[in-house]
Amino acid sequence: MQTNTPASIEGRIEQHLKGLEKLKGEIGKTIVGQEEIIEQLLICLLARGHALLEGVPGLGKTLLVKTLADCSELAFKRVQFTPDLMPGDILGSEILEEDHSTGKRFFKFQPGPIFTNILLADEINRTPPKTQAALLESMQEYAVTVAGETMALPAPYFVLATQNPIEQAGTYPLPEAQLDRFLLNIHIDYPSEEDEIAILRTTTGGTAAKPEPCLNADELLEIQKLVREIPISDDLYRYVAQLVRATRGGENGNADLQRWIKWGAGPRAGQALILAAKARALLKGRLAVTREDIRTLLLPVLRHRILLSFQAQADGVSVQRVLGELLDFVPEPGRN
Repeated sequence: MQTNTPASIEGRIEQHLKGLEKLKGEIGKTIVGQEEIIEQLLICLLARGHALLEGVPGLGKTLLVKTLADCSELAFKRVQFTPDLMPGDILGSEILEEDHSTGKRFFKFQPGPIFTNILLADEINRTPPKTQAALLESMQEYAVTVAGETMALPAPYFVLATQNPIEQAGTYPLPEAQLDRFLLNIHIDYPSEEDEIAILRTTTGGTAAKPEPCLNADELLEIQKLVREIPISDDLYRYVAQLVRATRGGENGNADLQRWIKWGAGPRAGQALILAAKARALLKGRLAVTREDIRTLLLPVLRHRILLSFQAQADGVSVQRVLGELLDFVPEPGRN
């Protein structure tokens, strides 16, 4: 029987760290720069969460997800979300077939692309809410219900959705209930000048290096279990709770935050922040979560879970500034 002593956890972390470093290296064969984005993507994967990638067209969002799939031995499916996409196109549907030996007709379920390990929901905000909602049960329950029957999805199951934040015509903003299902909201920005030069060099020359698979389903499931065993102190549990609760205002809330935030984050935000911090600690080869893990991941965890007020928009205040004020307002444990 496996014990969860610090020594056993350390040994299991060391066992998997080389594989994770190799995984990052294989992704780097195709994706130039973007180390922070790759780290956040891996954090989502290891924490058994889902990621929403936002960025203008041409920044490699789809390529990043496809590369991650190429670097693993996991099943991968891509769905291009369009205004005419129906829930059955994602979940699957029952097809009427006939047994030629008996002449009897029967319904047979034809699984949709959702039955995979890694699902790329490309341009998810281009499809109507009815189809977006088809993903809700799968992202929360890791199962889908079709024709009254609940079917488990393959493990591990990982949804990566992309959306373009610029174009608004013909799009359907994701409802808060679905946004909350994403562990991280990852923003992809323009590359630096040196990275852009490297991109031009590697994509316009000869045949690019092809990444090799270096992670299978069993290894990933083991790492996902290990992430939950990473220790976190009571002080940091309280720190996370105070950060999340401060977004809701109240007697001890910051006046600016109360004026700028219309709707604060719920308990799921605290759960996401702790799990993401544990996954980051493991990626760094550490035996416990630190303040740095929590502060680094606060923005991608919370930016899609709080709703800014009209006053914030009128003042030109961004979510990033609000969360920066939040970090300054809530005292860090162990510091005066």
